Amino acid sequence: MVFGTYKEVVCARSTDKDIQKASQDGGIVTALFAYALEENIIEGAIVAGDTEDPWKPEPTIAMSREELIAAAGTKYTFSPNAIRIKEAVRQYGLEKVGTVGTPCQIMGLRKMQSYPFSTRFVADKLKLLIGIFCTENFPRDSLKTFIDGKMHSSLAATTKMDIGKGKFWIDTIDGKEGLKIKETHGYEQAGCNICRDLVAKYADVSTGSIGSADGWSTVFPRTEGGYDIFQAAVEAGVIETKPMDEGKFGLELLEKLANSKVNKGNDERERRAGLGLPLPQEF
Repeated sequence: MVFGTYKEVVCARSTDKDIQKASQDGGIVTALFAYALEENIIEGAIVAGDTEDPWKPEPTIAMSREELIAAAGTKYTFSPNAIRIKEAVRQYGLEKVGTVGTPCQIMGLRKMQSYPFSTRFVADKLKLLIGIFCTENFPRDSLKTFIDGKMHSSLAATTKMDIGKGKFWIDTIDGKEGLKIKETHGYEQAGCNICRDLVAKYADVSTGSIGSADGWSTVFPRTEGGYDIFQAAVEAGVIETKPMDEGKFGLELLEKLANSKVNKGNDERERRAGLGLPLPQEF
């Protein structure tokens, strides 16, 4: 199934106004990690933190609600969070670690857990993997190129990025600007073209904006552990939920886009196989 295995699918958002203000949509990643920290389900979370260089994230080991909120919001460029897992375990001494990643990153972490030859006594410390929906991701220089050249703005002036309604959006001090998604094609990372996973099927919980109204997120609790943590957060009042819309702007839209990514990935894999190029192996 294009959505993978899951326990339920709902629209959800954080009930914390500070998290809502800082987050991309419903603030689910920040809210879940903050709850898991408070309940000692995890001792720290590896997230995409900000740097002094605009929109150049770096992996950050967040160990407080404040640090999580400081890192909130989607960055449409790569943050190699996995590189700090060993440090979190061996230098910080964390026994229970959470992290967030795109579908390809989550798949890599699951492979690491399945075949922990170089990560012995590290991979088993990962207790909460949150996956974020991803259509494509961009090298930071590519972001700069089309924001400067096609949107006539700059990374320094950009306060928020988003993808929706067929456009790549930026918020700036002067307002909101949109660029048709088709005009960003060719700027994405090469690996995005063979990816067939939009919804982070291998995460404990996956979430994204597609299929939900503004200010809400679509959430798939997938594993037993992920479902238990999500339900506990809902019962604690940390997260509120409502049923998913089954119509063309809800699950139907998400399914359409997920299938489109599968088809595009298959086409590119077939093209590369015809050229004799190697292809990454999935589960």
